Amino acid sequence: MKPLNATLRLQFHAGFTLDDALPLVPYFARLGISHLYASPLLSARPGSVHGYDVIDPSQINPHLGGEAALIRLVAALRLHGMGLILDIVSNHMAVGSDNPWWQDLLTWGRRSRYASFFDIQWHSTDPLLEGQLLLPFLASDYGTVLQSGDMPLCFQARDGSFYVAHHEHRFPISPTDYGQILCLCEDTDVQALGMRFAALHSANPAADKARLLQQELVALAHRLPVDDLLQAYDGRSAEGFRRLHSLLERQAYRLASWRTAADDINWRRFFDINELAGLRVERNEVFEATHQKIFALIRHGLVDGLRIDHIDGLADPRGYCRKLRRRVDALLAERPLSAALEHLPIYVEKILAADEQLHRDWGVDGTTGYEFMNQVSLLQHDPAGEAILAEAWSSLSERPAFAEEVRLARQQVLNASLAGDFESVAHALLQVARDDLMSRDLTLGAIRRALQALVEQYPVYRTYLNAGGRPEQDEPFFQQAYNAARQRLGEGDWPVLDSLQHWLGGQPWRSLPPGRARKHLRHACIRFQQLTAPTAAKAVEDTAFYRCALLLSRNDVGFDAERFSAPLEAFHQACEQRLQQFPRNLLCTATHDHKRGEDTRARLAVLSERSRWFVSRVEHWRELAAPLRTALSDGVAPAPGDEWMLYQTLLGSWPLALEEHDCVAMQTYLERVQQWQRKALREAKLHSSWSATNDAYEQACQAFIQGLLQDPQNQQLRHSLTQAAQSIACAGALNSLIQCLLRMTVPGVPDLYQGNEFWDFSLVDPDNRRAVDYAARRHGLDDSTNTAQLLQQWRNGRIKQALICRVLERRQAYPELFSQGRYLPLQVQGRHAAQVLAFARVADNARAIVVVPRLACGLLADTPIPLIPAQAWDDTRLQLPFALSPANCSGLFASSAVTASKELLLSAVLKEIPVNLLIDHA
Repeated sequence: MKPLNATLRLQFHAGFTLDDALPLVPYFARLGISHLYASPLLSARPGSVHGYDVIDPSQINPHLGGEAALIRLVAALRLHGMGLILDIVSNHMAVGSDNPWWQDLLTWGRRSRYASFFDIQWHSTDPLLEGQLLLPFLASDYGTVLQSGDMPLCFQARDGSFYVAHHEHRFPISPTDYGQILCLCEDTDVQALGMRFAALHSANPAADKARLLQQELVALAHRLPVDDLLQAYDGRSAEGFRRLHSLLERQAYRLASWRTAADDINWRRFFDINELAGLRVERNEVFEATHQKIFALIRHGLVDGLRIDHIDGLADPRGYCRKLRRRVDALLAERPLSAALEHLPIYVEKILAADEQLHRDWGVDGTTGYEFMNQVSLLQHDPAGEAILAEAWSSLSERPAFAEEVRLARQQVLNASLAGDFESVAHALLQVARDDLMSRDLTLGAIRRALQALVEQYPVYRTYLNAGGRPEQDEPFFQQAYNAARQRLGEGDWPVLDSLQHWLGGQPWRSLPPGRARKHLRHACIRFQQLTAPTAAKAVEDTAFYRCALLLSRNDVGFDAERFSAPLEAFHQACEQRLQQFPRNLLCTATHDHKRGEDTRARLAVLSERSRWFVSRVEHWRELAAPLRTALSDGVAPAPGDEWMLYQTLLGSWPLALEEHDCVAMQTYLERVQQWQRKALREAKLHSSWSATNDAYEQACQAFIQGLLQDPQNQQLRHSLTQAAQSIACAGALNSLIQCLLRMTVPGVPDLYQGNEFWDFSLVDPDNRRAVDYAARRHGLDDSTNTAQLLQQWRNGRIKQALICRVLERRQAYPELFSQGRYLPLQVQGRHAAQVLAFARVADNARAIVVVPRLACGLLADTPIPLIPAQAWDDTRLQLPFALSPANCSGLFASSAVTASKELLLSAVLKEIPVNLLIDHA
C-alpha cells in the first residue's frame, strides 16, 4: 500500500453507493490520491444522505451495498496500492423505530440492557419525569394529540407487539402492560395470557420471557378481537382517552410536544437535534458494542485510517482517543500481510479557536484540517479592506460587531434550544454546592447567572477537565472566560463565579475522598464541558455566521471571523508548528459541512481588495432593487443586512458559464440560491427560524430573488450583477489555485473534497453535496491540453485538476520531502515583495520551492486569464538559502528560467503559470 499522500472525501448514500465508487478508483489513482476518505458507512436511517444518523453499528449500511460492496471497493483500491479512511460516529446515534437499541430502551426503560448506553438523566426534579424518558416527538401538545386520535394504539400480528403510532414514529408498549389490554378480551385463554404478561413486572430477565409470551400471542392472534381492543383505547372517546393515557403513563417514557425539548429534555442530544441521542461511549460495554464492526474491519484489513466525528461531544475525548489508539495498534498485528500497516492514522473533527492547539497526549495524528482552511483564508484577505467593509456593513445592517453578535447568540441558545442542557448543568453545580457546608447557601438563581456569563464568554468550544483538574494548556482559555464574565456580572455574583472557577477544574475531583461529593463534582465538570461545545457550535456556526456578513468568505466552519486577515509570518509559523507537532494532520479547504465552496470563498476574498468598489456596487444595486422589496407590517423584506448577504452570495457563487438569457440554467441557479437563503434566514433567527418560520418574510425574500434573476423588468440589475461577478472571477480563480497548491505542499496531508478537482462554487448543504460529474473529470484528466490552453480555457476547471494531478505526482515521487522535509520561509525582495508567499521544503535528497502570489488583484489588472503578466512583477525576486542546480531543477508545467544564482525572479518563475512548485533533486 502507498504511503499516506493525499485523501479524497466521498459522501456515500443510496444515490451514490460503494459500488458506484468502484469504477472511479482508477481515476482517483491517476489523480494522485492514496486514500479514499469515506463518510460513515455503518447502517444509518433509511434515506440518510450523510450517514451520521447510525441506527445499527454492527453492520455496513445495506443501502450502500453492505459489507460485500465494501470488500469489492477495498479490493479495487488495493489493486492501485490505495487505502481507505473511514469516518465514524462515536458521540451519538439516531433514535426512532428503526433503531433496535432505542426501541428496546423505550420498551423496558431502566431494565433494558441499553439503558446505560444512552446519556440519560433518569432522576429529575420534575415529578412528571422521574424515572421516565422525555420523548418530545408529538406534533402538538400531548392532551391535544391524545384527544384527536392522532396517536392510536396499534397491534403488529407478526410479532405480537403493541405500540402507539404518531406520524412516522412508533412508541412501543411494554409487554408488562399487555395484560391491561388483553384483559378486555372475553376469551379466557387470552385473559390468562394477559395475566402472565402482567407477571413480567417482577420477572428477571423479563425481555426473554416476554418474547416467548409474544409468540403465544401471535398463535392466538386469530382469536383476538383486535379492532375492538384498539377501539377501546381510541382517545377520541372519553373512556378511550382515559385508558390510553393510563397505559402511556405506565411506560418508561413520557410523550410530549416537540416544543418541550429545549426546556425539559433529560437526555443528551447531538446539539439540539431530537432525532440524535448522545451515547456514553466512555463506558466500556458501550465502546465495545459501538465499535465492534469498526474493529473487525480494521482487523480484516478493510480500513486503514479513522476520522472521529464531533470529538468534543464526548465525556472524555482524551480518554476515548487513547483507548482507541491502544485498540487500533493491537489490531494491526492481526491484519493479513496483504494489508499490513505500521501505523493507522486517527483524525478528530475538532474546531480549534484562535491560539488553541490540539492536545498532543491524545494519541491522534491531528485534526481534519478546519484550522488550515482558516489560515489560508486569512492569508487571502486584504487588511486594507476591513474598515471600509465594516463601516458599510454596520451602517446598513445596524448589527453589532461579531464578538457581541456571538455573545448574544450564545445567550439566545442557552435560553432556548439548549435551555434544558443549561438547566441540567446548573442543577449539577447546585448539588456540588450542597455537598459543602461552606457553599450550601449558594442559590440556584445565582449559579444560573454566573454559569450563563461564563459560557457566554467561553473562547473555545470546550476545555478538557480531568481528575487532575484543568490542564495547563486549557487554563488561559478558562481564565479569559472568567475575567470577561466577571466584568458582566454584578459584584454580588463574584463569589459564585469564584466557586465555579474552583469547582470546574480548580479543585481536582480526585482530591475529594471517594463518595457522593466526588461523584457529583465529576458529573458537573463533564456536563459543563458537554454544554460549552454545542453552545459554541449553535451560536457561532449556526447563528452568528448568518447574522454578521462583513465578508462571507470569513464565515465558515472553524474560522475565527473576528480576525479579518493575517500576515505572512502567521502562516509560516502555523506551518512550522504543524510540522513539529502533527506532521500528518489533514489539510482541507472544502468539506461536507462548509458554508461555501472553496472557490466561492476564494472569489469573495477578492472583495477585500476591492472593498470601495463593492460598497458602491451594493448601493447601486439597492437603488435598482427598490421595486422588488416587500413592505411588511414589521419592516421591509429583505432587510438591508439580508440583501447585503444575498449580493455577496450571488457574486461568490455565480456559475462561470451562466448566461443571463439561459432560462433553464438560470432556473437551476435560482433554486439553489433560494434554498441557501431559506436556510440562512432560519439559522440567523432574526426574521425567521426553524422553530417558528415567518412565512410572509421568507416568501417575500424568495420573490425578491426570483424577480432579481428572472423578471425581464430587472435586466439592468441582473446585467450589473453578472458583470460584477465576472469582473472578480479571474482574481478569484487565481486565489483558488493558490490555496490549492498550498494545501498540497505545506506540512500535512492534503484532503480533496469530492468533485473539487474542478471549480467548486457551492453553497451550504445540501448544495455542497450535489452529485459529481465524474465523466467530465475523467475526460479532463485524459486530455493532453498544454499549459497555455489550460489557462485560456480556465473556466472549465481543468487548470485546477491539472495542478492537483501534477503536484500529487511529485508528492508520490518525493514522499519524504513532503512528509518530513523541513519548512523554510523564503525572503522576497523587490517592488511587490509583500504580494508573494514563498517557502522551501528541504530533505536530504531533494528540495522544493513553492511560490504563490497573494492579494494580487491589482497585478492582474484586466488580464482575461488568472496569470499575472510577467512584466508586472518588475524586480520582485526570491532570496534562496541555497543555490539551485539548473540541470536538476524542474517546475510544474514548464521549465522555469533557473540559474545557479541564489535569486529567482518572479517574472521568470511565474511567467507561464500563476503558481509554481520547483523541485531540485540530488
